[in-house]
Order: sequence, then C-alpha cells, then structure tokens
Amino acid sequence: MSTAVRGKWRAKKWYTVLAPEAFNSIPIGTIPADEGWKLLGRVIETTLFDLTGDFTKHYIHLYFQVYSYDETNLVVYTRFKGHELSRDYVKSIIRRKSSKIAGIIDVTTSDGYVLRVTGLVLTAYNCNASHKRAIRKIIFQTLSEWAQKNTFNEFVKAVVLGNLAVELMARAKKIYPVRKAEVYKSKLLAIPTPEGLKPAVIVARKPSS
Repeated sequence: MSTAVRGKWRAKKWYTVLAPEAFNSIPIGTIPADEGWKLLGRVIETTLFDLTGDFTKHYIHLYFQVYSYDETNLVVYTRFKGHELSRDYVKSIIRRKSSKIAGIIDVTTSDGYVLRVTGLVLTAYNCNASHKRAIRKIIFQTLSEWAQKNTFNEFVKAVVLGNLAVELMARAKKIYPVRKAEVYKSKLLAIPTPEGLKPAVIVARKPSS
C-alpha cells in the first residue's frame, strides 16, 4: 500500500450505521468515510437474522439507505429501501403439481409513502385460471388495504415480520387450498414531503458552506 493510500485511510472516520426507526434504530455496523455527506445514498444490505438473532429469518434480505448523518457523533441514519426473500428460499417452497400466483402492486401508506410490493401465494394443488385470477385479486386487495390502514413503519414491520403474509394466506384459503403465502419483495418508490411526493432517490451532495 502506497504512502498516499495509507494517508487517505488514516483520514477516514468510522460512522455507526443505525437501522430505520421501524427496527428500533439499532446499530447494524460501521462504515468508513472521510466526510459524512459522502455516505448519503449508500445502500446497506442486512438480514432479519442479523437484526433479531433469529436464524430462521436468515432468508429475509433487507435494504436500508443512508439519508442523513451526524458529523459530531459519527452516526448515519437509514431509511427502509426494500426487502426480498432469497432465491434459494423461494425455490425451496415451490412444489410440483401446485400453482404459484404472484401479484405486483403499488400501494400508498396512511402517511403517504409509496411502495411497490409483490405478494406470492402457493396453492396445495394445481388450480384453474379462474382460481388464479381470484387469488391474484385477493393479493392486490390485501396489500392495498393494509397499506392504507397503516403508517409506513407499521406497514414495513407487517411485511418483514410476516403478519401481512398470515393475513394473505387466510384470505386466499377462502378461494382455494393454500400451502404458503409470502410478501416476496418490496421497494420504496416515493416519500411525502411538504412540497408533495418525491422519488425515493438520495444523492450524495456536499453541503453548501
């Protein structure tokens, strides 16, 4: 390592990364930077296992994005950006001679956040086209209703902790025998501001002096 490179590394500070408020703002790691603003927009990937210590949740991948920082205390704050179930897990729950029904919908929470969410229902047996349409409609209705009735933080917890999947399964069972239901994926699209909705895009910009 050259002297110049060593000098740059010595100039870096280690910032503590805090999880979003929905996850109790717990520290989830540290990240180096010479100035906090350069970390704005950085996406941090973790798992629900890392946050809770529950190994059965290792397949739930969470994505948090840095939106603010505290230069004095060397802390960066993150916002929930989305989640996704691991491909290996999804493959493990799919069975032959059964149907997989997925529905993707954009929903708005009671406090104005917009997310794109994917619901997944796996039936016990192969079902016909009319059953698939009815279950997909249930997916859309359930995801939309839960978003409308809950704040962003409440909805995120329902998605990640499985409460929404339980409700989805209970409703889909009224249409056809269901073996498994999951909220497979989510992504934050827009956030409310005093000026109206803005895309959930964070760009690292040096603060004006």
